[in-house]
Amino acid sequence: MSSETTYLDVFRQLDWDEVKQSIYAKTAADVRRALDKPVRDLEDFKALISPAAAPFLEEMAVMSNRLTQQRFGKAMNLYIPMYLSNECQNICTYCGFSLDVDIPRKTLSDAEIEAEARILLEKGYGHVLLVTGEANKTVGLDYFRNAIRLLKPYFSQLSMEVQPLDEAQYRILVEEGIYAVLVYQETYHERDYKLHHPKGKKSNFAYRLETPDRLGRAGVHKIGLGVLFGLEDWRTDTFFCASHLDYLEKKYWKTRYAMSFPRLRPCAGGVELKSVMSDRDLIQLICAYRIFNQEVELSMSTRESAIFRDHVIKLGITSISAESKTDPGGYSSPDVNLEQFEIDDDRSTTEFADVIRKAGYEPVFKDWDWALM
Repeated sequence: MSSETTYLDVFRQLDWDEVKQSIYAKTAADVRRALDKPVRDLEDFKALISPAAAPFLEEMAVMSNRLTQQRFGKAMNLYIPMYLSNECQNICTYCGFSLDVDIPRKTLSDAEIEAEARILLEKGYGHVLLVTGEANKTVGLDYFRNAIRLLKPYFSQLSMEVQPLDEAQYRILVEEGIYAVLVYQETYHERDYKLHHPKGKKSNFAYRLETPDRLGRAGVHKIGLGVLFGLEDWRTDTFFCASHLDYLEKKYWKTRYAMSFPRLRPCAGGVELKSVMSDRDLIQLICAYRIFNQEVELSMSTRESAIFRDHVIKLGITSISAESKTDPGGYSSPDVNLEQFEIDDDRSTTEFADVIRKAGYEPVFKDWDWALM
């Protein structure tokens, strides 16, 4: 572990129970004050995600729409995940890829990777998110380097959501051309984190928490953050995530940041939800993030329903996936079901792009090129 200061040092100064109590103690006056300020801090964010903010949701939505258009215009970036492997050495209570879940395991070969790439290219995508389970022995640095080299001729932008790596390994992937890395803490509730991750490298809370610091030092262009809503109290978890974002933006100011909003979906793991997040809650959270931070990119996946996704297009989201498959080889071999979790919105890319246009926005399939590296 690096001796350099990391977010872990900030995290150790915060107490989960005290933060939770502070959020739920916020009043309508605190919300009003936060909405009227030109610049908001983390205390204002607490107010915006608190139960006291619920009556202000319409005003928050209007403000979020305005602030998003001021910074991002009416462009909506589309991306699509490509699952390379469902092998995993971790046990996670909520994941369909968990080591203790009895499913067939598959890691794509070079030919299968290129078969997936050709299909996604035909759909028009320039931005692909590479996803794997966490299996260092079979799907590690060498596999990632090979996959990037295979895929660079097809796509202008490659991002990754894989197991946390060391700083030196991230530097190698940046040199290979990786653009962004997503790493979700899942939950910032340290005491219960172990309950959800009882076995495997992922059970190391501190190592995972310091991953964005390693990414920042490695010079990755964009870092994606998020928590898995349903594991713990969503308001408290998301405050810690916002605190993490605030810290990273100040320390690694050359890096861009994105926030995702995954709610637990049915999967082979079948964990019971501890905290239910309603659609209205999620809309409140999306608006709160935009009002708190006008620079962060806000991302939405196909976990959510078609109706919900259609409505949040105008509320602060700047990037969104479509026609996703959550299993390795899912595009070229759709009859073989090895999915990580069930998606909800299964509309085609063409159908969803039309929805975006009808909402007055422009679907963008490419906003980065290797020439910028």
